[in-house]
This record gives sequence, structure tokens and C-alpha cells, in this order.
Amino acid sequence: MRYMVAADTGGTFTDVAVYDAEKGEVKYGKTLTNYGNLVEGALDGLNVTGVALEDAILFKHGTTHVINTFIQRTGANTALIASRGFRDTLEIGRGNRPVPFALEYRRDEPLVPRTHRFEVEGRMDAQGREIRPLDTAGLQALAERFKHDGTEAVAVSFVNSYANPAHEEAAVSLLRKALPGVYITCGTALTREWFEYERVSTAAANAYVGSQMEEYIGTFDACLRERRFEGTFYMMGSNGGVLSVDRTLEQPVALVESGPIGGCIGAAAYARALGMPKVIAFDMGGTTAKCALIQDGQFEVQPIYYVGGYDHGFPLKTPVLDIVEVGAGGGSIAAVDASGILTVGPRSAGSEPGPVAFGRGGVEPTVTDANLALGRISGGNFMQGRLSLDDEASRAAIRRQVADPLGYRGEPGTDAAAQGILDLATTTMASAIKEITIERGHDVREFGLFVFGGGGPLFGSILARSLRIPEVIIPPHPGNFSTLGMLIAGARVDLARTVVTAASGNALELVNAAFAELEASAEATLNAELGAQQIRYERALDMRYRGQKHTVRVPFEPGQTIESLVASFGDIYKRRYGHANEKNPVEVLGVRLGTEVEIPRPELAGLIGAHATAGTPEPTGRRSVYFPAPHGRVDVPVWRRDTLPPGFLLDGPAVIEEYSSTTILMPGDHARIGELGEIVIRCGTE
Repeated sequence: MRYMVAADTGGTFTDVAVYDAEKGEVKYGKTLTNYGNLVEGALDGLNVTGVALEDAILFKHGTTHVINTFIQRTGANTALIASRGFRDTLEIGRGNRPVPFALEYRRDEPLVPRTHRFEVEGRMDAQGREIRPLDTAGLQALAERFKHDGTEAVAVSFVNSYANPAHEEAAVSLLRKALPGVYITCGTALTREWFEYERVSTAAANAYVGSQMEEYIGTFDACLRERRFEGTFYMMGSNGGVLSVDRTLEQPVALVESGPIGGCIGAAAYARALGMPKVIAFDMGGTTAKCALIQDGQFEVQPIYYVGGYDHGFPLKTPVLDIVEVGAGGGSIAAVDASGILTVGPRSAGSEPGPVAFGRGGVEPTVTDANLALGRISGGNFMQGRLSLDDEASRAAIRRQVADPLGYRGEPGTDAAAQGILDLATTTMASAIKEITIERGHDVREFGLFVFGGGGPLFGSILARSLRIPEVIIPPHPGNFSTLGMLIAGARVDLARTVVTAASGNALELVNAAFAELEASAEATLNAELGAQQIRYERALDMRYRGQKHTVRVPFEPGQTIESLVASFGDIYKRRYGHANEKNPVEVLGVRLGTEVEIPRPELAGLIGAHATAGTPEPTGRRSVYFPAPHGRVDVPVWRRDTLPPGFLLDGPAVIEEYSSTTILMPGDHARIGELGEIVIRCGTE
């Protein structure tokens, strides 16, 4: 067996990368996502590479299935069992109003309606001592009820269970025996932190997607085995590491951002290899655009994620790479609303029916249609011609549904309308980059913009100019880059515990004891799954000034003193908020442990593939491309990326085509090919 396989199922395309360990080569496949059968869609992408599953030793899979289930509300018929008096915690939430001046403001409905939420007797106090025993008879009665009302999944979340999970564990054990075939989960199996609302929300969400993920992963695994795959199957976790099948089935919410993570892993590897201390990883696919910060070759993992956004959505207490996502992708639909205003996204044409140009029944123009109409992508070379694009249909749709309603006439009017679609998409994507940089105290001009995804290289230079970022980096095979990142992903476990203590006295004893417990738990998990020997640890504390609600994460090293810990907290706090109060007492609220181990994976250099042969490449042709004012239509050269050797220099305007994407050099841009095959664009100021 010689191959390592990674498959990423996105909203529009399914991407596959296969690493040949014997030859040191990578093969790529790309197909439209098959919503009718996501598993077969991924295997169709593998078929494009010509690799047989029986020759594979690893198969890593990232999917948007979990987040789509939440957004589309297509999960299981779920019941929630809570402590007496806490039935409505899921709906009350935090009781805050993030949008204070919107009179029509409403949160998204909870995943579990009130008619499906139940209470049982039993109580632990905040120190984990039993006040009232668990009512097992009441649980048994609920189980009998669930047998007859079509319940498919049950979540258990009891108050103060973070301090002592005994009642939750007993309830889960009883329910699993009484309800075979029903997915059962509890809050403390997912998080041992004290946030009651967040814990019950996470438990309910885990149950909501659990039964579907059991079927999805079971079907996927069975399909692999039917095709004589005898290797190891991993799922891509939201924390930047792969998960075993067993851990995925226990914690399916850990896949909430499974899809975009691979690209960030690859971007971090590139940043380290290129010696770039500050990078914005930007991924534009067919449905959404995502961005994350990478500093000193590392990305940050956040302990909480809001499905549907903080303002309206619900929280998940699961580690997720710190990512900002907006509804701006190649399939984002452009329309003129009742007020005569042009809008782009967040609705997406996806792969079914897809953009108008795909000829699969789509009638609403999209960002992809606008790029095609303006000559930025070629209808004949898309996916090496396996998917033909109809530029006349795209122009007709833009003219009929955008240009005419806005008063733009003729062919110049269609160009202007298409450019307006791209301008709006650019503004939306730039806002995401600002959110993760400027709004967090970073100077965006100090970062390089590392773009990938099928649409990223089309917008890289445009985005950089709008934000005054001086340099854009485009890796080889950007349209399949997330799968490349998955190939080099290791296994990771993130754990946390609530530890409330003043940052003085015996605080370090409590902290070290908590870390020892977490390390033992993580080691047991990794050894059981991987037989791991070398484990890398990342330790941090959640700290705050006494009286505050929110915390600051502070790195922690064994042997550190209280004084140095408090000083580190002050430095981080001041850097983030611009001030610090040395006289205010400091508290520790929790400990966080990240553990990572390597699994068989290729090195980055082995994934780059052969460079183009030395010599002087020539353009493959020329075509008319529309650029924003004052340029308009310009006849530009078209280059094949695989003919451009390292060190090759190229000035814009120009188009660089490859299998999975197209790079646009704006007038005034200067590009060179780097030693790792990357395109480095110095953006002109004009």
C-alpha cells in the first residue's frame, strides 16, 4: 500500500488529493458535490485520480455535513433531559440582547423545542457533592415514552455536572440500555467547563447531528471497505487535527468546521517554510469565504463556536480553529432587491443547480458567472475542460437580472454590472479580513495574504489592494489546497477544566493538578487510538481581573511562578485592550490543554510536485479581460502555471491558469515564482 488520500466535501465542489509515497507525487481530483450521495461524490473525486482504494494506507475526510445540518435544520428528532427546574436553559440562554436597537430581533429557535425537553430529579452542588440522588425511575419512564414518540436522539445535561459527572454518566448508561438504536450523549462527554447554557447547548447539538453522522460515517466506512480499503479512516476535526471514527461518533460537533481546516493547516506549513511570521489564510470556495490568522507558523484554536453567528445563533463548547466565515463564494447569487439595490449572497447556487454557466438548471447569476462574463476565467479550460462553462448564458443572465434593472444598457452595461457583482463580493470578503485583524488590534498591512480555494486567486490582488496588504501568496493547486493541508494534519486532542482560584497562594498546585488530570486523559485517548509515543503539549490558562466576565488566554509552562504568570497576563491584556491595571487582583478561571501527535504523513516539500523545467515559457494565448476603471477591457496574455519555473518574473495584467483555479494579475502587479512553487504577487499601487 502506497497512497495517502484526503477528501474535502464542500458546498459546491468535492476535492481529493492523493499522495504517492513511493514516487513522492500528488494527484488531484475535483468533482461537483453530489448532494444525493455525499459518499459517492467523494469517491467519484478519487476515481478522477485513477488511484485504487485497495492501495491506500490512510483516508482523511473533511465535510460540511455537520454545519449544513445545523443551518438547514435537518437533524434528528431530539429530546433533552435536564435537572429539575432547568428545562428552559436551552431557550433562556444568556438573556442578553446582542442587537439592542433592532425591535424585530429574535434569536434562532432552539434545536430542541420545549415539548421535547424534560426534567428529572437529582442534584449536584457546585463542589460536585450529591444533594439529591438521581431519579432512575423517572429516567426509565422517559425512556418508555421515547420508544413510542419517534425520538431518534437524546441529550442529557444536568446542572453542576462539570464538577461531578456521575449523574450524567449513570443516566447515559441507563438510556443506552433502554433505547438501543437511539443516539445518546451528555454534556460532560463534550466539555467539563462550568458554563451551564453553553454545555446544554453543546449536548443538544451533539445529539441533533449524532444519529445522522453515525449513518454517514458508517456508510462511508462501509463503502471504503467494499472497495477493499484496509487502511485507517480519519475525520478532519475543527481543532486542526484528525479524529478516529470512534471519537467522531462520540463527538460529531467536533466536525462543525471540518471542511475549511485543512487549508489553514497547509497555510501554516507554508508560512513556516517561507519564514513569514504574519499571514492571513484566505479561502474562497464555491459557497463561502473563510479567513484565519497565522502568526509564527501557528493558528489559534478557540474554545467556543457560534452556529449562525453570535447575534442570532447558538454556542458549541468545542475547540474550533479561530476562523471568520462569510457567505461570499463563487456560487453566491447576485440579485436586485425591491428597493433597486444590488445584493450578492449569502444565498448560494451550490452545485445543484449551480451557476448559470454550469448549464445544470441555474437561472440566477452568481460571482462565477460575473468572472466568466468579464473574461477572468475561461469556459473551455475549467477543470481541464471536464465542466464546460457557457459565457453567453452568464452574460444573458447578468444583463436580464442585474444590468437592465439597474439601468445599464448594452455590452458595456453588462460588463459594468458584472464588475459591480465582484465589487460587492470583494467588500464582503474584505470585511471578514478586517474582523479578524483590525477589529482585534492587528495592523492588516503587516500581514501577507495567503489565498487558496477555487476563487481565492481570482480575488487575491483585488482584496490586497482594497486593504493595502503589500503581498499575496498563492500556493500550487490552490483549488485543492484544503486537501493538501489534510494530508499533513496530525492527530489532536483539546481538553479543558474549570479551576476557579485567585492567582496567588496555592493556585499553582491546583493548576498543576488539573493539568496532570487532563494529560492523563489525553494520553489515554491518543494511545488507545494511535499507540502514540511522542506527544506535544500546549498549555494555557484562562485568566481575568477579579469582577470581570471575560477571560484572556495566557500560555503556561510547567515550573512557571505565580509572579511571572500574572506579569504575562498583564502584558497580553495590555496588548489586546491598550491598558492594564497592575493593582487589580487577578483570577484563574480554567486550564486548557492541547495535545498533538504525528501520524504517517508527507512532508510539505514532497507535496509540491515537480517544478517546471528551466527555460523561457511562452503564453498559451491571449484574451479580453475586463478590469475596473480606468482600464476597462484589456487584451492580456494567458499563461499555464505548470510551465512557469522558480524565479520566473511576470508583470500584470495577466492571467495564470491551472487545473483547479485561475490567478488574476491586475495592471501594475509584479509576480514571481518561488522555490516552493508559490506565486508571490507584489501589488501595484497605481
